[in-house]
Amino acid sequence: MRVGVVGSGYVGLTSAACLAHLGHDVVAADLDPERVARLNKGDVPILEEGLPRLVADGLASRRLRFVVGAANAAKGADLVFICVATPQGEDGAADMGFVEQAAREIAPVLSPGTVVVNKSTMPVGSTRFVQRVLHEAAGGQLDRVTVASNPEFLREGQAVRDFLNPDRIVIGCDDPSAAVQVTDLYRAMRAPVIVTDPASAEMIKYASNAFLATKISFINAIANLCEAVDADVREVALGMGYDPRIGFQFLHAGPGYGGSCFPKDTAALLNTAVRHGYDFALLQGVIAVNRQQYERTVDKIRNAAGGALAGRTIGVWGLTFKADTDDLRDSPALHIVERLLGEGATVRAYDPAAGERAGQQYHDLIVCTDAYDVVEDADVLAVLTEWDEFRWKDFDRVKAAMARPAIIDARNLLDPAALRRRGFTYAGVGR
Repeated sequence: MRVGVVGSGYVGLTSAACLAHLGHDVVAADLDPERVARLNKGDVPILEEGLPRLVADGLASRRLRFVVGAANAAKGADLVFICVATPQGEDGAADMGFVEQAAREIAPVLSPGTVVVNKSTMPVGSTRFVQRVLHEAAGGQLDRVTVASNPEFLREGQAVRDFLNPDRIVIGCDDPSAAVQVTDLYRAMRAPVIVTDPASAEMIKYASNAFLATKISFINAIANLCEAVDADVREVALGMGYDPRIGFQFLHAGPGYGGSCFPKDTAALLNTAVRHGYDFALLQGVIAVNRQQYERTVDKIRNAAGGALAGRTIGVWGLTFKADTDDLRDSPALHIVERLLGEGATVRAYDPAAGERAGQQYHDLIVCTDAYDVVEDADVLAVLTEWDEFRWKDFDRVKAAMARPAIIDARNLLDPAALRRRGFTYAGVGR
């Protein structure tokens, strides 16, 4: 099938490369000519396992190419995926400005029978919104163009694997023939296909992310209680996880959730509830616990530094919102760093993938190119992202370099007993 993809960011680029891998002819668009030129050379600007190889394969087979401008991707396509950003507005609602702009640009070039697919995470009602914008932009001449919802469920760091081996495929469409056309895209996959109405498909995405965020906030709240009663949250989570009704995933206590999805999607769902007159107190609690978790981590660092942060040097390992990605968006580590800097601490940080970009955001942040440089004369070392390389550092060398041997392990990544034997003061989360 001929597929146009509007937007070559994280979701768009992964979708385009994977659809080309499945045998479709894909044209992906971006507004940035320099980005398009890089992509056409196989230069992938995001860190995602397996994605550079798929892009290279797609370019070599001529099933994938990149163009400037949404209209150039949509022209002649059987299906057009809208994969543009829906950033969070001041009231928590998703900003649909980029979606509307994309819809208006593609409307004049769409062929009769084309299916426009909302792939980005969009609020309930977005399918009808895009249909209306397309109709207006084409002067009422697009009666045979259908809009469907096909939400993505891609985890950063595992996006290619998730796209090609999905747990489920969700399609929301009022037109059965258009739903079949979207389903045909994924015919090579062995996964449950859920065809439903657009509003339900849109809600599935938000409800899924809100539920996962709830699991994270719940285990963080349990971890805080574990600290009060001298229990170990890792043992508690293990005992809970064996119950198949609960499962092990997302029961990892830490500094709070972050990234491009959970903070934005929980805020958008809460905004939807407010607009429709529902008091979603449970979700309000999830968001509140997450914010409190940032503050609890700062409190632990402050206490380990002697009760005040002003004039102290804090070493930080990890800045991305999770390991195996270079994404800094809404990273708990950066929220914590910002608070440390705000209280007058000198912060030295290292991240394997995104240190330089973090330094561009926070000019007072000292970014190091080596994990050992971070701990030189540090009063506290804070582990804020669970990069696996941090497990295997020479902690005798770390201790020798620090002003005082104190570690706050906000990811429960390290072995407390081994560190205490070496003379470190150690504090994790719920341990």
